[in-house]
Amino acid sequence: MARPSPVARCTGAVGRASPAVPVPCARVARCSGAVGRAWPAVPEPWGAPLVNNGAVLRYASRQGRFVVATAVLGSGMSLLDSTVVNIALPAIGKDFAASEAGLQWIVTAYLLTLSGLLLLGGALGDRYGRRRVFVVGVCWFALASLCCGLAPNEPTLVAARALQGAGGALLTPGSLAILEAVFVPEDRGRAIGAWTGLGGLATAVGPFLGGWLIDAVSWRLIFFVNLPVAAAVVTLARHVPETRDPVAPRSVDATGGVLVTAGLVGLTYGLIEGPAAGWISAGVLAALLLGTACLGAFVLAELRRPDSLVPLELFAASQFSAANAVTFAVYGALGGALVLLPVDLEQVGRYTPLEAGASLLPITACMLVLSPRFGALATRIGPRLQMGLGPIVAAGGLVLLVRIGGAASYPLEVLPSMLVFGLGLSITVAPLTATVLAAAPSRFSAIASAVNNDVARLASLVAVAVLPSAAGLEGLAYLHPDRFSRGFHAAAVVCALCCAAGGLLALATIRNDAVVT
Repeated sequence: MARPSPVARCTGAVGRASPAVPVPCARVARCSGAVGRAWPAVPEPWGAPLVNNGAVLRYASRQGRFVVATAVLGSGMSLLDSTVVNIALPAIGKDFAASEAGLQWIVTAYLLTLSGLLLLGGALGDRYGRRRVFVVGVCWFALASLCCGLAPNEPTLVAARALQGAGGALLTPGSLAILEAVFVPEDRGRAIGAWTGLGGLATAVGPFLGGWLIDAVSWRLIFFVNLPVAAAVVTLARHVPETRDPVAPRSVDATGGVLVTAGLVGLTYGLIEGPAAGWISAGVLAALLLGTACLGAFVLAELRRPDSLVPLELFAASQFSAANAVTFAVYGALGGALVLLPVDLEQVGRYTPLEAGASLLPITACMLVLSPRFGALATRIGPRLQMGLGPIVAAGGLVLLVRIGGAASYPLEVLPSMLVFGLGLSITVAPLTATVLAAAPSRFSAIASAVNNDVARLASLVAVAVLPSAAGLEGLAYLHPDRFSRGFHAAAVVCALCCAAGGLLALATIRNDAVVT
């Protein structure tokens, strides 16, 4: 029989199901009498007290707002960079004379290291402190951004983007895990909703700001803009309480991180280069076989290690597995559409980078206004309805993208799809995120956040690697408007079907009476 967790021993919950709300970290706080007051200060180099896995902060408190701002700016920096690069792809391609595969590598190099190392980043946060690892990731990300901005050629930019992804893998899981660990249960939905909505603001500002910088100066400035944001995050992080898993293993499963990253690199190389080099060419076959072998070795290693990178008990919760399956479907559609849409607007619709970036603003406006409200609604009625209907609404917005053609009218062709798609995401994202975290024990909050983020990034990675070639967008297709337009319309339909499938899956598998075990 598994050893009872400290939470279970504290509450006497061993051998019975635990109520869904509040989650275990709140129980620890109540057992210690910590709710409503701060824990005694523990000497920490950053100056904020150690929370010791007790949820003690209120959303409306001054410190609570600082915590939300830190998490939003940190994760927003990563989100901003991933979206603004999509706007810059045509300019980068022309500057470096890159092919469609070259543009794919600029996107996937970031996603590869981000996806492969996210689990390791979550484990490092649990072991050494979520705030500490978060701050290291922010600094790493800023230095890699500087390298991207100074890149003299396509291979150097791809390498710098891979370094950026490694920094993102350290900061991304910590941003959400911090919110889950430090806020009292009744305020956690508001905090996550604000994180979702305000993070969406960064996603919107990215294309708008990036488009202006590209038009006015150069695509290189989209990377330099991360430097002042990182400085602000490091300054605000002084107000964030430190949290860590008190029973985390003394060693961290770095081998697992290396294996999963190597596996993803192999598979991605095969998927991107296969259409041009031939699926039976030696290089492509070797990459696919090596990637598959590494991922298989990763699974075997996780089964045998007592301190595995991914605690297998997480997947014993059906809600956790189901929510991550929905995440894969929805974020695959999102990632594929948002990589190709800006290129279509610029190359087919003849939009400037600034106009293409501004065209995406309605998506974020919807999320900024509606995500906190839908997060609060899901807290009252449960997540199932919203997680089911939201992706189907978003799929409707993706279908409307097929109306976009040459000299596209923004009010008549682009705006309706942006509004419907934004509404669908607003309905979905906060309940989806909260469901994933609520399905995992709070002491695994960082690694659960990392798993969910990893699933989302893996979905985008697969979409970016597979969708262009599946839609006939190969070679220099982005330089031929008619050819690219046909491929984009086909890709939009595929994304819509994938997103709708996620909604149907949620209706079939997500429950409103989920429990945290």
